[in-house]
Amino acid sequence: MNLKPLKDRVLVKYSEEPEKSAGGLYIPDTAKEKPQKGEIVAVGSGKITDDGKVQKMEVKVGDIVLFEKYSGSKINIDETEYLILREDDILGIVQK
Repeated sequence: MNLKPLKDRVLVKYSEEPEKSAGGLYIPDTAKEKPQKGEIVAVGSGKITDDGKVQKMEVKVGDIVLFEKYSGSKINIDETEYLILREDDILGIVQK
């Protein structure tokens, strides 16, 4: 997979929350509204400011990030789920 996000976008590998619990119970949508987690696999060059300069990205490849469930655009490459997000859609970086 060779995809380079543009400007202030990032490519995140993630997996959807399961529809059923391990015990076979269906999980209601309201219970799945918590932030989602994924790993950044590619980053763009950065946000272009009003004065035309490029603002460096705060996230980097390998970072584990949190984002809202309905953020970004979902894509499927080689049977793997990815999201293309703007850096502003990222809620935080999980510290190791």
